[in-house]
Amino acid sequence: MGTYRDSDLKQFCEQVLQNLGMNDGNSSIVADSLVKANLEGTDSHGISRLSIYAKRFHDQRINVNPAIQLTEKTSSVLLVDGDNGLGHVVSYHAISKGIEMAKQSGIVAIAIKNSNHFGTASYFCQLACEQNLACIGFTNSPPGIAPWGGKNAFFGTNPIAFGFPTGDDQPIIIDLSTSIAARGKIILAAKQGNSIPDGWAIDEHGLPTNDAQAALKGSVLPLGGAKGSALALAVEILTGILSGAAFGPHVKNIYDEGETENANVGHFFILLDIEKFMHLSAFFESLQGLLAEMKEVPKVPGANEIRYPGERRKRDRDQRQLQGIEISPSVEEELRHLGIQYDVVFPAPISLQQI
Repeated sequence: MGTYRDSDLKQFCEQVLQNLGMNDGNSSIVADSLVKANLEGTDSHGISRLSIYAKRFHDQRINVNPAIQLTEKTSSVLLVDGDNGLGHVVSYHAISKGIEMAKQSGIVAIAIKNSNHFGTASYFCQLACEQNLACIGFTNSPPGIAPWGGKNAFFGTNPIAFGFPTGDDQPIIIDLSTSIAARGKIILAAKQGNSIPDGWAIDEHGLPTNDAQAALKGSVLPLGGAKGSALALAVEILTGILSGAAFGPHVKNIYDEGETENANVGHFFILLDIEKFMHLSAFFESLQGLLAEMKEVPKVPGANEIRYPGERRKRDRDQRQLQGIEISPSVEEELRHLGIQYDVVFPAPISLQQI
């Protein structure tokens, strides 16, 4: 297992994408999103995804430079057709436009169709928080969760995310799938030949499994049982039905080699300009007070601290920026092969002396 500088990994990603024909601006967006996921400890949505994206660009199942259509239906409704672009690119441009609109109207809903996997929802929440906007984000995905009581995957893992600026460099970022675990973690476990924990998934026969490959043929279990299944349905309605994208089992999987149809993933964002509701200083003061009081709640035995969502991400990011990002041998080999394929040298790992 090698350890790499985040700047080296980002440069590698950008060069591979540019050699595939992606323009400089969009390649920087994708690389930033992928490597930031690794920095923040979400390796399942990080640079390990680059190979499948590159493959789908190469076989023209995803448009490398989409002609994204941004349609302002009203001052607070933005409809987006992603032209089968990569979700990172489509969502970045949609959020950027949505931020402009929200600063005028106070609140904007963004419905996106004809997109693809967009990485971590937290990335887009952070973009909004940098502009002192709150953000709620949703996306659907290929079938991964069986409806409660079923054994076949039907809903996507359908993440829900929230972002709230705090007045300092660490916003509150809540990013969770409606499954007990993100399907990307199971994909990464299968790639690395690792087992998965009890309670994560069932196989195609509806039986509990620790085998990542069997889990991918079966179903991830919903978060909180029937409650998670209900949330997955709600996300499907917002991202699939309301946006005009595919929904449920009709969302295609870019990992399926025999598939020819576009994935047509749907996303949905809500942006809120806090200054249209109250003074920023008052919001930050009240929010910091809430967090301070929360941290003073008596702790259970063995707990050292109470953290708010987003703190762990920042600590991982700070640590990995200093000490490097660890890449598993299987992902290293995949990326080296990708570099050879697209004439980009995969960076050398850093040594302990360089840290």
